[in-house]
Amino acid sequence: MNNALNLNNISDITPGRTILSGTPDGMDALALAEVARGSQSGVMHIALDEGRMDAASQMLEFFAPDLNVIRIPAWDCLPYDRISPNPETSSMRLDGLCRLVADPIDASPRVVITTLNASLQRVPARDIVGSAIYTVRVGENIELESLLNFLARDGYQRSGTVREPGEFAVRGGIIDIFPPGAELPVRLDLFGDELEGVRTFDPLSQRAVARIDALKLEPVSEVFLDNESINRFRGGYGSRFGAVAGQSDPLYQAITSGRRYMGMEHWLPLFHDRLESLFDYAPDATITLDNLVEDALEKRLETITDYYEARQTGERGGSDQDAAVYRPLLPKELYLERSEWLSRVSHRPCLIFSSFRQPESKSVRDLGGQRARDFAPERAQQDLNLFDAVRDYINELQSTGRGVVIAAYSIGTRERLAGLLSDHGIDNCLNIEEWSASGASLNGSVGLAVLAIEHGFETDNLAVITEQDILGERLARPARRTRRAEEYIVEASSLSPGDIVVHVEHGIGRYADLLTIDVAGAPHDCLLILYDGDDKLYIPVENIEVISRYGSEDSEVQLDRLGGNGWQARKARAKERIRSIADQLIKIAAARELQKGEVLAPPAGLYDEFCAHFPYHETEDQQRAIEDVLRDLAAGRPMDRLVCGDVGFGKTEVALRSAFISVMAGKQVAIVAPTTLLVRQHYATFCDRFSAWPVKVGRLSRMVGPKETAETKEGLESGDIDIVIGTHALLSKSIKFRDLGLIIVDEEQHFGVAQKERLKNLRAVAHVLTLTATPIPRTMHLAMSGVRELSLIATPPVDRLAVKTFIMPFDPVVVREALMREHYRGGQSFYVCPRIMDIPDIQAFLQEHVPEVRFGSAHGQMPVKELDQVMHAFYEGSIDVLLCTNIIESGLDIPTANTMIVHRSDMYGLAQLYQLRGRIGRSKMRGYAYLTLPPRRVPTEGAEKRLKVMQALDGLGAGFSLASHDLDIRGAGNLLGEEQSGHIREVGLELYQEMLEEAVAAARGSDGDDIAEDKWSPQISIGTSVLIPERYVSDLDVRLGLYRRLARLEDRAEIDAYAAELIDRFGPLPEEVDNLLRIVAIKQFCRHAGVERVEAGPKGATISFHNDQYANPAGLVEFISSQVGTAKLRPDHRLVYMREWDDADSRLSGVMHLMRNLAEIAAQASELAASNSPASDWASRAM
Repeated sequence: MNNALNLNNISDITPGRTILSGTPDGMDALALAEVARGSQSGVMHIALDEGRMDAASQMLEFFAPDLNVIRIPAWDCLPYDRISPNPETSSMRLDGLCRLVADPIDASPRVVITTLNASLQRVPARDIVGSAIYTVRVGENIELESLLNFLARDGYQRSGTVREPGEFAVRGGIIDIFPPGAELPVRLDLFGDELEGVRTFDPLSQRAVARIDALKLEPVSEVFLDNESINRFRGGYGSRFGAVAGQSDPLYQAITSGRRYMGMEHWLPLFHDRLESLFDYAPDATITLDNLVEDALEKRLETITDYYEARQTGERGGSDQDAAVYRPLLPKELYLERSEWLSRVSHRPCLIFSSFRQPESKSVRDLGGQRARDFAPERAQQDLNLFDAVRDYINELQSTGRGVVIAAYSIGTRERLAGLLSDHGIDNCLNIEEWSASGASLNGSVGLAVLAIEHGFETDNLAVITEQDILGERLARPARRTRRAEEYIVEASSLSPGDIVVHVEHGIGRYADLLTIDVAGAPHDCLLILYDGDDKLYIPVENIEVISRYGSEDSEVQLDRLGGNGWQARKARAKERIRSIADQLIKIAAARELQKGEVLAPPAGLYDEFCAHFPYHETEDQQRAIEDVLRDLAAGRPMDRLVCGDVGFGKTEVALRSAFISVMAGKQVAIVAPTTLLVRQHYATFCDRFSAWPVKVGRLSRMVGPKETAETKEGLESGDIDIVIGTHALLSKSIKFRDLGLIIVDEEQHFGVAQKERLKNLRAVAHVLTLTATPIPRTMHLAMSGVRELSLIATPPVDRLAVKTFIMPFDPVVVREALMREHYRGGQSFYVCPRIMDIPDIQAFLQEHVPEVRFGSAHGQMPVKELDQVMHAFYEGSIDVLLCTNIIESGLDIPTANTMIVHRSDMYGLAQLYQLRGRIGRSKMRGYAYLTLPPRRVPTEGAEKRLKVMQALDGLGAGFSLASHDLDIRGAGNLLGEEQSGHIREVGLELYQEMLEEAVAAARGSDGDDIAEDKWSPQISIGTSVLIPERYVSDLDVRLGLYRRLARLEDRAEIDAYAAELIDRFGPLPEEVDNLLRIVAIKQFCRHAGVERVEAGPKGATISFHNDQYANPAGLVEFISSQVGTAKLRPDHRLVYMREWDDADSRLSGVMHLMRNLAEIAAQASELAASNSPASDWASRAM
């Protein structure tokens, strides 16, 4: 290895910069391992960012498992932020610092992996961190008081039940603690003062898992809050900002009263005598740097200075009442200065990795590595087999004496790759878990490893080829095709026993169970559907796509009778109505297509500058939504797009960018919001983002005085005001615009029919962008039918945690604990009542049971000025609990508020509950929602159903699913008229949706063809076991969900990705599952070939064609002739294929081969039809 990397002379590298050229990504970890082994004081590697740090540590685990790798990330919040770093990040940092203090350097070579941002931060001194480690063994004595003081000081949060890292609970002689970095919390059993036992336990069930002998506790926060540090904070704060400054600062008040405060880490120097840096923790370590780290250093320091100056400006401005107090410390107190950082690096050996080759010199060592070959050209050539090219390349590498390792993303994809390579003659594959154990013993074999790196590398002795080099992003992370929006809804489409389902041929039945029955001597999973009169229908799992959910769990639905005429008659009636709806929808869409709209394109340069001020990374979905909106604005017709994204997922940024483009094109923008509070928040956001641009922002709501209202109206008419933000009053006819170009509707579910009609008229002349987390059913259905464009933002921001939801009868003890828990972790809470008349009772409850918290009340009937004062106090943090009605439902963004109590939650609608819950959990802290019910009173059936859905949808990005549940429960109604749910009730929601899509597609076609023929599903009987066994996937719901997904797989790549996922989640594939996947592949060939039924046995197979027709009769005759008497066509149009297939495996392989041939022959007819005359209607559908 040393010879391969030219690092055998590492010992002569002197202090100062040395470039290690020829080290592409991935190979730098090899070099890092060699440097660490050659350095007596270890290595500190400074990566460019978090992603590079994670990649380097994973590569080291593989190439150098003997090294002691310590990861220290940077805070995951902005400089001078109002929020604290995520507790998980803080605990990882402190775990790293504690290990640096406690682990002896000579135990094994040590590598500290950190980032540039982390290396700039000052940290608590080594002696302070060393004193904060608490260790105890079973049998030793514990002084309970000192342990509790230690936990409180080091940042642990006390709670009734331990569920999250950094929490602890005390119940007599039992103490539960969730140490940071641990997989499970621990339970300490005390007998008097003696520690009798330590057990890990499951935080969900709270049951013990295993016994352990000892416990090591590390701090969870860099701020240690005890009397000494509080006094130090008060003194430091007073000396910097003045003796009386703290009276107006919630931070000062919280700390002096012994409470933690959100974001207090940004005043870290005030809590400690002195701070050090990571360089002090590894005093003599060799430094290695990622390429471009030194360039990024300048940028990072500029960013820190910018944030500091922005806070300084805000603090000096002081007059803006909306801004809470923020008194920043000088950057040099929190971060190393440029000269200090460079000095720390230059006074010891510093190696800089560069992927480019450079000539050798005194300051350059060339390691001779290069990036591995990318097979993109081969992937692009359809006539070339990709894996044959891979085989030839591997043979070429091995002929030069190099070891070859292929890196897969996961164990599942590694197994699939091994199979694909084996099919192409590379049989000598060897799974390797780490390099040191098997790197030297490949002996001509190809190593298969699990490594999440994007591109491989080559050295003189070794070549690493990644899955992405070979397949692009196809196998591990398949790029999703554009699917119907409802396919994102996992929760709404799952099947449970008792659900009403619709079979395409047989109508409405009730799903009873998933049964394993004997078919042709082999076990087969089938769905049992019950019909009227207890008739039974068994559906093989590979044909599961012929059923769909009916929709609402309506027990009054009349089941159809198997073989009866009622279903076909109802379906025909529904088809007629759907066709007329489709025609009208097409007319609406066509009118919109023909309508001329302003072409609005982003101004080059200026737009990028505007986007650069967005302080977060765009998520993938958010970026896609932005691109969709830009495309619509530039299309030359009025935009009508619905952006559906969960609360806090970044819809406002989409609106800001579209507004910027419109204003820069000289157009006016109107933003319509449902509440005055939301108008106020949007106004502040838009003013802030447009402050550096010559853009005038106005507002209209009842909180705005008469003078400002008159000026705003006048400015809109004259064109002086570019952007106006207001409530639905903006839609009144008295408001006149000089040149309105874009209307943005926020939280559209709150607007009534009259406002919607007014918007419909405006749609003809302006672009319309609608933002919502929970669209009303009709809007949802219009978007899903393709009438309105839909963009979905389903990806949460990085490190967003899902809100935990509890549904319970009102309990004063639980409510007090919830409010106090939030109070003690330095946050705020909402207490929401459905009616104003409930507020006095809750005020009395809070005064009696939770006197420690300060609370204020807010509702829509308060005087404007009074409401404004209360909301301002809550924004500032001087109120702990906001007691309010659902006035806060729409769009309020207060990151420090992370607990919500909802009084009488049975009185709210589903979307209301979801919007309310969306007000919390918007920072990196876990949010808790308590939906309370009146004690000793049973909620109505509808209320119970809504609450169950709320508790089920506690994942992130569930707003879209929730709207679909609403569509499910209430029905979409007639999209164009007042009829509410007639069509859907006749055929069920999923089938109705599908029929509507087919009707729209047919109406778009120039020949005005009938609604597409009912989908059909090939029947395949091969006499082999086809199922996912219970021993492999024990959970019935999960198994059923896997079957439903299986029905949607459409090509070989999707089957491979699905198989890889199964291996990752449940282990190696059993024979039955492998058979099932092969049957699914055969079924896809059957569809392309127009084959309706295949029956295979030991003597061959019998094949029935769909509608007794085949797309290419001439090709079929030629195929039969070529089989020399082993294939014939019977008078009943069935094809008989004679073969000796003694076992199931040979039958599966033989049928696969036969169906592939028939599909290829049928495809030839389709190609001929495309180039000559139109083929038969059936042939095109069969393909």
